[in-house]
Amino acid sequence: MRRRDFIALIGGVGAASWPFAVAAQQLALPVIGFLHSASADPTAKLVKGFRKGLFDLGYVEDQNVRIDFRWADGQNDRLPELATDLVRRNVSVIATPGSTPAALAAKAATSTIPIVFAGGADPASIGLVNSINHPGGNATGIYFETVEMQGKAFELLHQLLPNALHFVGLVNPTYVFRQAVVKSMQASAASLGLQLEVLSASTDDEIENAFKVAAQRPSTPLINRPGPVLHQPPLQDRVVTGALCSARDV
Repeated sequence: MRRRDFIALIGGVGAASWPFAVAAQQLALPVIGFLHSASADPTAKLVKGFRKGLFDLGYVEDQNVRIDFRWADGQNDRLPELATDLVRRNVSVIATPGSTPAALAAKAATSTIPIVFAGGADPASIGLVNSINHPGGNATGIYFETVEMQGKAFELLHQLLPNALHFVGLVNPTYVFRQAVVKSMQASAASLGLQLEVLSASTDDEIENAFKVAAQRPSTPLINRPGPVLHQPPLQDRVVTGALCSARDV
């Protein structure tokens, strides 16, 4: 499998490729280690696309390639252990589409096993690669620049709710690009003459507390910024419900 083909795979889910042809001829199937900070259910479409991309390239799961899945279930502190387990199993490549924390955990666990990622912020800024043009090392993948787009998302919400002057942003304090996301949102709020209050939450109890605070700000839209933790059920249900309640009078 060509590296360019595999990058196309993880990018459209997202992705990157590695030469499995020789290994496929051996008795033991080559193994793709799939590492993600979320859980299986919320990422079912991503996994479906991942398998479809492999199939289109001639790789059929359990026939000429195997996939070992490792899910952190929204608990990023589990990622180092999960990444180390994949390294111990000597997988051929570690795929971390849509999960920068997983890519960082994999990078910390091995300097030899190829790592492919698809993320929304500059991977060079956190040392995942040496540079965008010349990644170097054992990690490569796709950079979607979604963190830099958070300010634009804030502007669009303001256009939908022009009467709202105060906004609440809910972010995960452990999210690797939290500072970049908040900075982008704050810049947009300042340019529009709006007030932005940032609340942090990464657990069930913290989300409860965040919405207690938000409830004291009437007619205030709530913005849920990226990160798998806040998209995990049942946390996702609480975030969506709280956001709707916060914006109901706007």
